[in-house]
Order: sequence, then structure tokens, then C-alpha cells
Amino acid sequence: MPGVVLAVDIGGTTVKGAVFVDGVEQAPGSTVPTFTASSGALGAVLAVLSALAGTARALGHEPTAIGVGTPGLVDRGAGMVRYAANLGWTDLPLQQLLEARFGVPTLIDHDARTAARAEMAVRPALRDFVFIPIGTGVSAAVVVAGKTVTGARGQAGELGHIPTVPNGRPCSCGQFGCLEAYASAGAVLARYIAGGGSAESAADVAGLVGHDGLADDVWSDAVDGLATGIITLTATLDPEEIVIGGGLGAAGPLLLDPLRAKVGSLLRWRDPPAISASRAGPRAGLLGAALLGSAARSSSRHANQESP
Repeated sequence: MPGVVLAVDIGGTTVKGAVFVDGVEQAPGSTVPTFTASSGALGAVLAVLSALAGTARALGHEPTAIGVGTPGLVDRGAGMVRYAANLGWTDLPLQQLLEARFGVPTLIDHDARTAARAEMAVRPALRDFVFIPIGTGVSAAVVVAGKTVTGARGQAGELGHIPTVPNGRPCSCGQFGCLEAYASAGAVLARYIAGGGSAESAADVAGLVGHDGLADDVWSDAVDGLATGIITLTATLDPEEIVIGGGLGAAGPLLLDPLRAKVGSLLRWRDPPAISASRAGPRAGLLGAALLGSAARSSSRHANQESP
């Protein structure tokens, strides 16, 4: 029986999903807005999974597992999203809800750790690194000796909520001056518009860098905030590499070149770590979610074999 995994990557702007059969992504996938006038983030997740289940059956397969990467403070062992400010979730038993709804084993994890799984899959020699996805928010996955670090409460890697500007901009978490309030794609767009600019996305703002003074200022603040976060991680963890992913990570040299220069200028006492773009690319979250689903399926099969 083939392994048919429904993979979901939850973002603050969209929820993406795809069907994987024996590790191979099938078309078409499904993408819906995270929030609509009539539905919140949970409704979007259920809608994507329902569409994916239909796709799997149209291909002649029954789903065998679900894997989900989600923002927020995630207790993977309990299958709970303890808190996700951008999604409006508190103590949501997401794993149990999905298992009850779709009848297949499910695993959830933090979206950054989920994407880091994909990065390790495409770069198995990479063992000590920090994966930083930059999208609607900013987070991080810490990987040491090939293992993700979750922390005592599953909250390791909340890089976006390191205060980088004293008494700075308000953040969705309730603090002020957080990295996420300056360097996330959402913040880049919001700050550009608040300054009088006109753009539809952070990618639009990035396209104006070098030609628009306001875009230059907003982008520079984002780079400075990220650099501050990276030198903090570097001093604490000594990673081999910093891997930048997510939507804003697709800016490539426009982001990476000034970021490398800024980190190098701040880390005067040691060599900086390598800073690179994700090789798993924009589908890292979905690939990682598929790997989670495969792990859920394997665990379920093993448990069934051991039961009397």
C-alpha cells in the first residue's frame, strides 16, 4: 500500500497543501487564504485537507497520514498549538482535531522545525545550523548534531520575538521592538505603506530597493534586525551555517549580500558563520510536512504491529 501523505504548511497569509505519494509531490496542490471574511485559520486548514483528500482519491489513493507545520508555540508531544499570535490560537489540540476529522495518524510541529527537516533531507551533510524562515513572521529552527532543539517547553527558536530595538514598534506578541516587527515580510510591507509608499507585497518593496529611498530605509532596518538576531544566535550556539528560507528569503543576494556584510561587521571577535539561501526552496515547509506525515504513518504501523 503506498504511503499517501497530506502535507500542510500553515502561514499567516496562506495555507498551502500538497499530496505526496511515496515521497513524491503530486499535482495539483491547494492554497487558500489563512483568513477570510467567513473563516479563520482552522477553517482554512480543514478546507485544504478536504481538497487534498479529494485529490488523493481522484488519483486512486486513500490518505494514510497527515503532516502539518504551523507557526506558534507547538507542543509536538501533546499535539497542541499552545499559542500562535498570528493565527489567534491558544491551546488548540490540532493533532487530535485532524485525526478525528480525517481518520488517519497525524503529526504537527513548528513550521521552522518542519522546514529544517526538508533542508536536512536535501543536504544530509549539514549537521549544525539554524534555519530562519522569513514570511508573515520570523522564527528559527536550531539544529545541533542533526537533531532539532525544541527546548524545555517546545518554544526554542522564537527568534522573531527577540527585542532588537529598545521601545520600538509594537509586535503581535505584545512586546515592543521585536525582530519580527521589522524584518518579517508583513512588517516590511506595513512599514513601507505607513511611510507613504504604495506596494502590494514585500516582494514589491524589495524590487524598489536601490531606486526608492523609503524602500531602502525599510530594507536596511530589516537587514539590521536580522543581523542582530544572527549574531545573538552565533554567540550562543556557534552554528556552522545560517540558512534563510521563507518568502522573503527568495530575495536572494538583495537580502543575503547586505546581511553577510552587516553580520561580518558586528562579529569582530570571530569569523561569522556561512549565510545561505535554503536549498529546499519555497516548498521546504510542504516537504517537511510530508516527512512529518511519513513519520506519523511509520509510528502508527509500528504501534499496530506491537499491539496484541
